[in-house]
Amino acid sequence: MSQLKNLLTKLTKTQDGDAQPQPETLVSKPPPKPEMSATPPRFLIIGAGSRGQNYAAAIDSVSNGVVGAVAEPLKFKRESLGRAHIWGDGSPGEGQSFHDWREFFAYEQDRRRRAASGEENVPEGVDGVFVCVLDEMHREVIVGLAPLGLHIMCEKPLACSLQDCVDMYKAMRPSQSTKIFSIGHVLRYSPHNILLRKLLIEDRVIGEISSAVHTEPVGWWHFTHSYVRGNWRNENTTAPSLLTKSCHDIDLLLWLLCSPEKPGQGEPHLPETVSSVGNLHLFKKSRKPKAAGSATNCMKCPLGDEGCKFSAKNIYLGPKLKGLQAGNTRWPVSIVVHDIEDYPSHQKKEEMLIKALEEDYNDSTPKSEIQARNWFGRCVFEADNNVCDDQIVTITWPESTKPSKTATLHMVAQTTKICERYSNFYGEHGEVHANSRRIVVEDFNTGEVKTYHPRVEDLGHGGGDLGLTRQFVMACDRVKNHDWEAPRAQDEFIGCTLDEVLRSHAMVFAAEEARLGRKVLDWEEWWNKAVGKQMETNRHA
Repeated sequence: MSQLKNLLTKLTKTQDGDAQPQPETLVSKPPPKPEMSATPPRFLIIGAGSRGQNYAAAIDSVSNGVVGAVAEPLKFKRESLGRAHIWGDGSPGEGQSFHDWREFFAYEQDRRRRAASGEENVPEGVDGVFVCVLDEMHREVIVGLAPLGLHIMCEKPLACSLQDCVDMYKAMRPSQSTKIFSIGHVLRYSPHNILLRKLLIEDRVIGEISSAVHTEPVGWWHFTHSYVRGNWRNENTTAPSLLTKSCHDIDLLLWLLCSPEKPGQGEPHLPETVSSVGNLHLFKKSRKPKAAGSATNCMKCPLGDEGCKFSAKNIYLGPKLKGLQAGNTRWPVSIVVHDIEDYPSHQKKEEMLIKALEEDYNDSTPKSEIQARNWFGRCVFEADNNVCDDQIVTITWPESTKPSKTATLHMVAQTTKICERYSNFYGEHGEVHANSRRIVVEDFNTGEVKTYHPRVEDLGHGGGDLGLTRQFVMACDRVKNHDWEAPRAQDEFIGCTLDEVLRSHAMVFAAEEARLGRKVLDWEEWWNKAVGKQMETNRHA
């Protein structure tokens, strides 16, 4: 990750002896784009939802790559991304627009055959893909595209089951020597966390770390949008919330406490045990206010507009949060009505939004129909959600070549903060307190307090979205245009190996098994049984 450190001098300021909050510094523009090569790497965006749109925008704004094509079944989303990043006001050319990854796969096989036969005017292909489809589709896309030998950036999580993760690992492992792979663990790439790791691991400002406490505050209304009414509400159709929401928090802890100091060099300090407790505490029928009666939809609830803070009216229509009356037509409003910005007047926008929120189901509605879509007007106490809204994971490490240590992750829904993570690290020489905006280092020996204010490059995970995109594209460019071997580019720009990706996801599944079984798992024993048997050796634990 040496290339990432070069950004720190631009993205950080420090003040000695000042432990008080300072005004945040928001960098309105990212650092200068890397120099474009004569043949910049070209990318296909698979899935033109919010994440696909974000990555496409990041490729244009901060990288030395090009968005070359889009694959998306919904015409509105496909054309929206295409107009913004590929073909502009014109029409898509050959090889620029696909209904899905399968159509692209068939086209690319034929394109390569035509090019190999010497046919003239064959369009240029793509060098890599950004996989931004629904979580449960990741396996089919990546395993399906593996024969093409493309660079791959897969949105997190890798997959919704451990077996799917292992299958994807096996599909990608043969190409590690020639291709770049990255996962959407964007927390590794924010200026804040790059500096945090430097202070803790390289500068050793508190010596050996004894314990860490990390909190992921999801946000009281954000949780209802995504994990009660939205895509990730039911683990039977997607996955547990620890995976869909907090897998990159687990990854962050393992990056700080388990991974070698230098990417690709040395051995990891592997965990000893993992345990977890948690449940669905609030968003269930037993907690429904009596005054709501039998209402199952917020638009018909007797509590009225101000009677329930979780009301869909309050979240999507009202002026207090990010509703339409607040002038917002982006997330989360655009998730309810995808083409909201195309309606000509505020009145028409509101009419379409109300219509969508009024949609509901009853006891006669087939379960398959309920599970097949989102119901954003549904009462949060009457939904078909079952994922945890409060969960704690505890990981311990044994004394080996490094001292023993313990880390806890708390994923909690009922918070004012929305995804503004905060952490405490306790070491032999001091403490570090980090809260997404600043990092405070306290030294036991001297009593000195240093406060660092990493600049917020962007609001997308503190700049992590831009950082990941920038690093992935630069790694691909080095391989394509500068004769770098892929493992070198992987280490220096991505800073994360395929083995680490599998390990961090496996840790999530182990934690869930521990929670459901109410037990403490021995990591090595669990790994060898659940994963190791499927590998040639167990060295990837």
